[in-house]
Amino acid sequence: MKNYTLFFSLFFSIQLFAQTEIETKLFELPDVIFTPMKSTPEGYEAAYKVKIKQPLDHNDISKGHFYQKIYLLHKDISAPTVMITQGYNRNGTRVSEVAKVVKGNQLDIEHRFYGESLPDSMMYEYLTLEQATSDLHRINQVFKNIYENKWISTGISKGGQTTIYYRYFFPDDVDVSIPYVAPLNLALEETRIYDFLDNIGTKECRKKIEDVQFKILENREESFTKLKWYSKGAKLDYSYLTFEEAMEYAVLEYPFSFWQWGGVCDEIPTKDQPLDEVLQHFLDVSGISFFSDKDMEAYASHYYQAGTQMGYYSYESKNFKDLLKALPSDSNPSAVFMPNKMDYTFDDSLPKAAYEWVTNNGDEFIYINGANDTWSATAVPVNKKRDALWFNLEGKDHGQARMKNMTKDERKIMINKLESWLGLDLEDPFMEEDK
Repeated sequence: MKNYTLFFSLFFSIQLFAQTEIETKLFELPDVIFTPMKSTPEGYEAAYKVKIKQPLDHNDISKGHFYQKIYLLHKDISAPTVMITQGYNRNGTRVSEVAKVVKGNQLDIEHRFYGESLPDSMMYEYLTLEQATSDLHRINQVFKNIYENKWISTGISKGGQTTIYYRYFFPDDVDVSIPYVAPLNLALEETRIYDFLDNIGTKECRKKIEDVQFKILENREESFTKLKWYSKGAKLDYSYLTFEEAMEYAVLEYPFSFWQWGGVCDEIPTKDQPLDEVLQHFLDVSGISFFSDKDMEAYASHYYQAGTQMGYYSYESKNFKDLLKALPSDSNPSAVFMPNKMDYTFDDSLPKAAYEWVTNNGDEFIYINGANDTWSATAVPVNKKRDALWFNLEGKDHGQARMKNMTKDERKIMINKLESWLGLDLEDPFMEEDK
């Protein structure tokens, strides 16, 4: 009886710890730990939260390390693999459009110095594109021990920028790159954005946008009081900026946000409407939380990257020089807010080198942008000499410029090109959504 009891005990213990094929292979990867996720998306065999040990400095491993978070969706070892190059933190995952198109495995990769992918101390000198793309390269090389089919990288917004830079530094890691709504800024103050804002939409719409800004600033004291009460109710604190600075920044930000996030011209209050209605619209579109301590801290690493390597934008303030009291009116205030107000120097050598590289070598790229998105002002321009595709989706903004919002004909062109590049038979996964 004791022998039978021991046999069944061992049998169930073995079953409990039995590994699937993918788990056996994950266990064999160097410096990788993983845990199964509670739910797995339809069409996938398994989902895992993965952490990979990364050098803080890929050029000198003695400088220490950190663990970088990845979400793995496993479909099949023989399937293509999609790398999502996030630009920020990542909490949880979902199946990307690209993974749906290629029916692929998916590695959703949190960016270094964001979320859980943090070193013991924020040594910003190691937050560079050289180091961040080296993280991606190492992940790619490690996971190619499992996935040997085609590889595609993709990212959205700052993640799309990362996709471009990753391909620049490691052109042979992936077969295709698909950046969405990705700027490739060449300066700390990108004047192409001023040109975009001066010409997007109709003259009447641009005038209504400016009227909102004037209405708030011309009614400064009343606007200040109402917005301060709003901030108190929203539990927003301001110590990196004064509240008055934050309010002026928010007013200058309004046109950028309006076009970036799909503002509707017909919904803009006229200058004759009550101030409360104008302020409510302003809060819905731009708001002031972006300039609060909470958001400053959340985007600290983003600002560091923008201010040192990736470039950014400033606010054209000449029309409001007599109404700005907290911000300088003789220069365009920068939208970079460096952590702890540390000194920084922007180096334009890398973005210019990457721009030259995509111009001369950027094949097997698909760029997806929104015609109404402010960030399309600094997108990689169309170049007919390259074996690449550009989609500038009419009427779409930063959040709408997606494959699912393309026309059937646009997706057909894209899928045909992917088939030729990847040597795969693909279908349009969004046909049902069109019906």
